[in-house]
Amino acid sequence: MELSPKQQAVELVKKSQNILILTHVNPDGDSLGSLMSLFLALKNLGKNVTAVSPDPVPNVFKFIPNFLEIKNDFASTKDFVVSLDCSRVKVDRLAYKNIPEENKLNIVLTPKQGNFSPEDVTFSYGSFHYDLIFVLDSPDLERLGALYDKEAELFYETPIVNIDHHPGNDYFGKVNWIELTATSTAEILVALLESLGREKNLIDADIATCLLAGIITDTGSFQNSNTTPKSFTVAAQLIAAGARQQEIVQSIYKTKPLTTLKLWGKILSNIKEEHDYKFIWSEISKEELNQLGAAEQETSGVIDELLKTAPGIDFALLLSEKRNGVHGSLRGVNKGINVVEVASMFNGGGHELAAAFSLPNTTLIEVRSEIINKVKNLQAQKYSLPKSDNIENSGLSQNVNSFSDNNVKSEAEEISERFSSI
Repeated sequence: MELSPKQQAVELVKKSQNILILTHVNPDGDSLGSLMSLFLALKNLGKNVTAVSPDPVPNVFKFIPNFLEIKNDFASTKDFVVSLDCSRVKVDRLAYKNIPEENKLNIVLTPKQGNFSPEDVTFSYGSFHYDLIFVLDSPDLERLGALYDKEAELFYETPIVNIDHHPGNDYFGKVNWIELTATSTAEILVALLESLGREKNLIDADIATCLLAGIITDTGSFQNSNTTPKSFTVAAQLIAAGARQQEIVQSIYKTKPLTTLKLWGKILSNIKEEHDYKFIWSEISKEELNQLGAAEQETSGVIDELLKTAPGIDFALLLSEKRNGVHGSLRGVNKGINVVEVASMFNGGGHELAAAFSLPNTTLIEVRSEIINKVKNLQAQKYSLPKSDNIENSGLSQNVNSFSDNNVKSEAEEISERFSSI
C-alpha cells in the first residue's frame, strides 16, 4: 500500500541529517511561522537545519521565536573530486602541501613504480551537502526567487517535500502534501510535527506560537471565509500547548508605526469610488512613499482592515508603485466574488477573494488609466453596463505579456489567506 504524503515526509526526515527549509519571496505570517516551527522541531530531533527566506523578515513578524535564525541565502557547496585511474600504475603514498603564499594546494602522489600521466586524472563534483529540502507555502519553485534561480541544480538532485495549501500548486516535489481545504501551511504542519514527535513531544510553547501565527494571519484572526471548524480546533490545541495568542494579535493587529498610520491615511485620501461598477480603488506612488518615509511593505493590511470594509462593493483594488513596477492587490468582499478574474487580465493569480498582479518596469502614470478601464469593462459585462472608453495603450500590454502567472502570485500570498498583500 502506498504511503501517504505525511508518512513519506516522516520517513525522509528519519533518513536525513542535513535539511534545508525554504519559503517564498515576500514572506508572510504563514510562511514564516511554518518555516520556524519546522526549523525548531527538526533541531529538537538533532538534525542540522538551515531555514531560509528569500526576503528579510518584515518588522511586524519579528515576534516569531528565533526569527534571527532565518537566513536570506544558503551555501550549496559540493565536494570537488579528483579521481586517479590506478589500473596502470598503483599509488604508494599520498600527501598534500599547502602553499599559502601562492594560494595553492599541491596533492602529491607517489607511484609504486612507473609514472602517472595527466590522462589518469579526472575531475568531478560530489553531491550537495543537503539530504532533504522542505519547500513551504509556495505553489512553485519560481516563487523562491533568486534562491531557485541561483541553485536550480540543487533542486533537481535533492529530494523535495512540498507542503502547501494553495490551488494551482505545481506538485514539484518528490513528496507533495497539498491540502486545499487547509487554512494555512501551518495547519498542515501540526499533523507532521505530531507524527515526528511520537517518541518526543515537539510542539512546545515557541513552536505552538509559530504555528498559531500562521493560522491567525491566514484566517485574518478567524474572520476570513476560509476559516473552518478544524482551524478553531487546531488553534485551541496550540493554545493549550502554550501558544502566545495575545502576543501574536498585539504584534500583527494592534501595533502600527507612525509611518504606517500616515501611509494608510494617504491611501484612504486617494480612494476613488466606481459606484456603478461596484468597486473602489486607491493608489500610492513611490514619491508619496518617500515623502512619508514609509517602506513599501507598510501598505500591508490596509486593503483588508480598511478598504474592503466599504459598503456596496464587490471588491477593493490597491495599486502600489514599487521599485520594480506597479503592483495590484485585490480583495473580494463576499463569497461568490472571484477577484482572480480581475487579476488574470494582467496575468495575475491568487484566491477567489484575494488576488494580485504585478506589472514590472511600469509606473502609475503609464498604466493607471488602462488598468481601471479594463476592470470597469469586466464589471460592465457582469452588470450589463456601457463599456468604459478605451484608453490608448501606454505600456501596459507589453508588460503583461512579459510576466507569467507563476511570478505574480506573491502579492495574494504575501499574507496568504489572511489577505494582507503589499
